[in-house]
Amino acid sequence: QQRVIRQALAHARVAATDVDVVEAHGTGTALGDPIEAQALLATYGQGRPEDRPLWLGSVKSNIGHTQLAAGVAGVMKMVLAMRHGLLPRTLHVETPSSHVDWSAGAVELLTEAREWPRAEGRPRRAGVSSFGISGTNAHVILEEASADVTDMAEVSSAESLVEPLAEPSVVPWVLSARDGEALRGQAAALLGSVDAADAVGVGWSLLT
Repeated sequence: QQRVIRQALAHARVAATDVDVVEAHGTGTALGDPIEAQALLATYGQGRPEDRPLWLGSVKSNIGHTQLAAGVAGVMKMVLAMRHGLLPRTLHVETPSSHVDWSAGAVELLTEAREWPRAEGRPRRAGVSSFGISGTNAHVILEEASADVTDMAEVSSAESLVEPLAEPSVVPWVLSARDGEALRGQAAALLGSVDAADAVGVGWSLLT
């Protein structure tokens, strides 16, 4: 686990001290959690400023074990945390595990929600860990988009700035069936039950 974390940091070209928070896999076991915590203490917990510990949480405390979607749930949580500038509280961790030597590094549990301001001169960054039953370990570094990119995204999504598309002269309605007879039946049923005036909407619904 230490090795995969260091590889992720090297690929992202950032130092461990440039990452603010880690979304832990959090196996919830007496064996797995100490192994994960010790790896984080040995990698992220060293050489940090006194006022900037690594914050540690796990979404499983909120929604249970997500099995094969564990990594995806962690990524979603961290993206939303960046969007809102808030590190959510991890539930049921009022007492840190006694199986971990928490004095070995600057890592603190998110026992309460915390504001997540941008550090001067750098964006918010988070690590997300996910471990497979096969023994596969994954760790990814997430970095928020720059202010310029965020501003452009807000502009492009502003309804008042988007020009409406011209109505197409021909709209395909996509159908599928087992054979030709069934396909003709589908077409007949469609023509008898929809409003052709909404040709674009019907075409979109059939396609998606």
